[in-house]
Amino acid sequence: MRGEPSCPKCGGRVRAPGLFSDSWQCDVHGTVHPVQPVIPPSVDALNVVVHRTQVPVWMPWPLPVGWLFTGVACAGDDRTGGRATAVACTGPGPLGGMGELILVAEELGVGLGARYAGIDGPDPGPSMDVGKPAHAKVLAAGRPTPLWHVSGAPGDRAVFAGEALGMWLWAVVWPEQSGLLMYDELVLADVRDAGAEVELVPCGALSPRLLEP
Repeated sequence: MRGEPSCPKCGGRVRAPGLFSDSWQCDVHGTVHPVQPVIPPSVDALNVVVHRTQVPVWMPWPLPVGWLFTGVACAGDDRTGGRATAVACTGPGPLGGMGELILVAEELGVGLGARYAGIDGPDPGPSMDVGKPAHAKVLAAGRPTPLWHVSGAPGDRAVFAGEALGMWLWAVVWPEQSGLLMYDELVLADVRDAGAEVELVPCGALSPRLLEP
């Protein structure tokens, strides 16, 4: 993803709007909202996405003990604004070792969450059994938000999805056993509403998961 815009669904190259199209185009997926180049995690990088996006920028807040903000990605351009965001956090896993979490907020059909989840997209609906009780719950912007396990993901990760503020909310956790993190009723804040608290976000090194899920 670093260096030039890419397809949110496959990470491939995209063509900018031009003479024959007024939208970004992927050879495989057609019209897409391009993922902008990922830059190293910092408060400034977070602010860039916050001011560009039309969708929430979810982050566990406060972060779990020992966890750091390790990157942010945004799909969309200056004309349409951000239509999907992905925030990465890294820290001690519940069962030892390091865990990684990517939270994605996106409009219907963007496909960024499905890409990180490693499933056929663009949306989680067909892979969620909402007829059963939710597998996890988070508090998103102060509202209890159920999340269902998403089936069909690779065995190295746990994937949950639901709806918050009218958008898809995905939580993708590596390794799979670190999915236990989602049973602790995480509190998620929309960084767009954080104000001066953004300056307090502890930053780590860029998560490679944002670049190559």
